[in-house]
Amino acid sequence: MKPYSDMTKNNTVLLVIDPVNSCAHEKCETPEINIYFSKIRAMLPKLANFIKEYKKKTNGLVIYTTITPWNKEHLAENLNELYTDPRARYYSDDTTGFDEEFHTVNPSPEDLVFDKNTYDVFTNEKLLQELKDRKIHYIIVTGIFSDGCVLSSVISGFSKGFNFVILKDLIETTDDEKRQRLQELLVSFTFPRLYGKTITSSELLEIL
Repeated sequence: MKPYSDMTKNNTVLLVIDPVNSCAHEKCETPEINIYFSKIRAMLPKLANFIKEYKKKTNGLVIYTTITPWNKEHLAENLNELYTDPRARYYSDDTTGFDEEFHTVNPSPEDLVFDKNTYDVFTNEKLLQELKDRKIHYIIVTGIFSDGCVLSSVISGFSKGFNFVILKDLIETTDDEKRQRLQELLVSFTFPRLYGKTITSSELLEIL
């Protein structure tokens, strides 16, 4: 049985949140504040394979998100205000575009790509209009960080009326033990109780 009985390839999108260097590459790790991405790098090949299988089965729409340069000039005003607190600050000094490039997982020509300057993907009005124009109601969620941009986007999108299927084996966060425990709680309690069907990618492929 499908997660939602009315799901079809025409009213559903696969959303791939921020599989980019700044959230995955070794060069972008920050040891001084315990930010390491080995668990993310282990997940990304699985995500890439799932996307291929999903397209074979459904020929459905895939949307990727990336980030704007993560600095004062480009970020949302409230993020810059939050980052005045050293405990929350996470600016990047990259000016080459390396941070925003995709890591392991790469869009195909038929896929759509949108950027964002905050955690929530639904702050991008062009993305929202695209979903509206295509009459999208169901969103399958994958990506990075489960306790950051994924969480923020699911909460925001749910409040806008979308229904979610969260693929619990294809979302990931940093190696930090506290964030890993938080991810476990999101997957086992918060997401399925409050925001959407929470299953594995293999389970979804079996029932599509």
